[in-house]
Amino acid sequence: MITKNVDVKINEEGTRPIAKLVQIASQYQSKVCIKQENKTVNAKSIMGMMTLGLVYGQTIDIEVDGEDESDAMQGIETFLNGD
Repeated sequence: MITKNVDVKINEEGTRPIAKLVQIASQYQSKVCIKQENKTVNAKSIMGMMTLGLVYGQTIDIEVDGEDESDAMQGIETFLNGD
């Protein structure tokens, strides 16, 4: 299991970046969770992710567990860094 604290650096707001993050997380076999304050959601669930509402500058915790966890963490972190 890998856990990382990441700052959101996506300039775009609304559902589009959330949908893209769900697509990225869904590419991997690993379980991916996003934690914000006291709320934890499955990053592969569009409805769960919509409840978080990612905002530029926000800090979130990403928890990835599974056989391709390193690749999953890298892909998600790259996206959240605005790359």
